[in-house]
Amino acid sequence: MSGAPSGGGTGHGAVVAADPDEDSTWTEEDDDRTEETLRWLRDKRRDHRRRKSRDLAVVVYTVLLTVVGYGSGYAFHFLRQVELGADYGGLGADVRRALPALFTLLTGALALAAARDALWRGPVVVPGPAVGWLLAQPVRRAAVLRPWFRLSAGLAVVPALLVAAGAAVVLRVMGLAPLGEALLALLPGAVCLPLLAVCVGMAVERRAALARWVRRGTPLAVVALMLLAGQVALAARGHRSGFLEGVELWSGPWGWAAQPVVAATGGSAPAWPAAVAALVLLTAAGLFQGHRDAARVPTSQLRRRAATAQTVASVMWTVELRAAKLALLDATGGGTVRRVRLRAPRSRYLVVAWRDLLALLRAPARVAKALMWLVCATGAAALGAESVGGRRDAGLLLALLLGYVAVGGLAEPARLETDDVRRAAWSPFRFRALMLQHAVVPAVAGALLAAVAAVPFAVAGAPWALVLMPVCAVPFAAAAVFGACRGPVRTNLMFTGVSTPAGDPGVFLFVAWYAAGLLASVGGLGLALHGALPHRPDGGGVLAVAAVAALLTVGLLLCAARSAGRLVRH
Repeated sequence: MSGAPSGGGTGHGAVVAADPDEDSTWTEEDDDRTEETLRWLRDKRRDHRRRKSRDLAVVVYTVLLTVVGYGSGYAFHFLRQVELGADYGGLGADVRRALPALFTLLTGALALAAARDALWRGPVVVPGPAVGWLLAQPVRRAAVLRPWFRLSAGLAVVPALLVAAGAAVVLRVMGLAPLGEALLALLPGAVCLPLLAVCVGMAVERRAALARWVRRGTPLAVVALMLLAGQVALAARGHRSGFLEGVELWSGPWGWAAQPVVAATGGSAPAWPAAVAALVLLTAAGLFQGHRDAARVPTSQLRRRAATAQTVASVMWTVELRAAKLALLDATGGGTVRRVRLRAPRSRYLVVAWRDLLALLRAPARVAKALMWLVCATGAAALGAESVGGRRDAGLLLALLLGYVAVGGLAEPARLETDDVRRAAWSPFRFRALMLQHAVVPAVAGALLAAVAAVPFAVAGAPWALVLMPVCAVPFAAAAVFGACRGPVRTNLMFTGVSTPAGDPGVFLFVAWYAAGLLASVGGLGLALHGALPHRPDGGGVLAVAAVAALLTVGLLLCAARSAGRLVRH
């Protein structure tokens, strides 16, 4: 790399590079080449940055044109529906009651997302070439790393401000507060909460002990968020807890950010200026500490994070979501594996189910995730059952979608087999028969979990749920196995060359191919349940849904067998 500054020689200004993983191989008493090196880089990157800026401008223009052209009509319709709901359905009062719990829920979710993101990326992610070359030069680490922290902080605030503007418009349409007052009330939270989330991510990225704590505490945090979501739903329906709301409003930044909004919408928050002052001071302290930590991330850790980020970015461009997930699991450490033993079966026809059950028992996090999604699906089904018309159908489809995610997570052994078909060499069966047997454990386990989830509905006077909900789990398992056998992503479907008034339909063809199992199972069951649930279904309605589920299962398994055979041939 001719022309690059260096500290060559053995005299003054020499670079000691005995260990490339050391965070500092020189001292500031030596020849500091920071300004010279960064100026040289700016000169070399000037043309590249110009091209990148032009490309970014085109992307931003395209996105804005799409949002304005296609989104303005939908936004007007949404705001009109919100206004009607506030006038005649009491929607404004529901939102006012739910504000304390809602801010706590959103802040907790934002903090958890930032902490989990910091396990593999974090606010300071330096490109691989910069880690491999720039940090090896006699430059100050702070001058290289801290700009990335400032960039992450700035980028975090921009979408939050847009969300705050949209929320202010919604509050104005609901008649809860004037537009200017609502925007000013939302501004402290829109600025401070994203910055605090970046500081949380910086703390996790800098401290390995804190990262281990985040891995272990994530399940409890998810449970807490689910409880907060339940509190939001109860508060919106009028079942409030004054004690809990008081604790939430004063226990941390989540409540401090909510207080000015509560006051602006007519709630009780007389000391909201003090809360805003505390929020600002906490944000300033967090930024100060995060700015200090940004220069102290070890070089070896930066190198690993740069490699992971590059891998994820490359596979995302090819829409290989499975490869991106595996890269993230490898970077974040994955889940806990427990040592569990089961007696091996005597029949070879049970060996696949035995292995799948053993893998499921050794990965309790997988079962916990399935339970979490199943609880969400049950809640969506309950909300949909209390609604009418379009809301009822939307709740039903959301419940089916969440149920698919819950059952599909139990089919991980099938995905592992198709990640590398050579792993199936242990099996005494042909590959297509092996993949079909991988659907047994997800179907049985999903049906058992769904039966447990159906108990509240049966107690409430809907015993038919004890049959319908487990029946829906079976085609979900078949769809998950079919998705595992899908094969390499066919990005060529995105560009068909066919011109229509709406543009190239290739994107829709690609989505239909990529999510064929999901669309078939959720769509088919949704249509069947739509016909059986307007009134309390009788035995004929339950049998009709069971018949549709059986047909979907057989069809999806046949498609999975065909796709599995194609994987082996290629």
